[in-house]
Amino acid sequence: MAARTAASSAKDQSTAVAELSYSDAGSELDGIIEEFETGVVDVDRLVDQLERATEIVDELDRRLRQTRMRVEELVPRLEAIGQDALADSAGDDAGDDAGDGGDDDADEDSDALF
Repeated sequence: MAARTAASSAKDQSTAVAELSYSDAGSELDGIIEEFETGVVDVDRLVDQLERATEIVDELDRRLRQTRMRVEELVPRLEAIGQDALADSAGDDAGDDAGDGGDDDADEDSDALF
């Protein structure tokens, strides 16, 4: 299994980290960590693997920070849209209540006739 991981890691390293999906980068990082944990790291590749792992961690951290900033930007907009929708809904309900009051008076008048 370690040989397969080493082979796939070598193939993966030909791809720039920024071009990898978040999931693929995480999987590659997991493979590198597995190599280190099992002790099956070719000494000639040790520094390369450490550098690649560092690149992946830096890229994933950058993406997380970027995503957090984007979420913090979008949440207030969504909240404002939700509040506007609630206000519109409350305004529609108030208009419906006024119309219902007129119907109630008509019902009372027809009850008085009987």
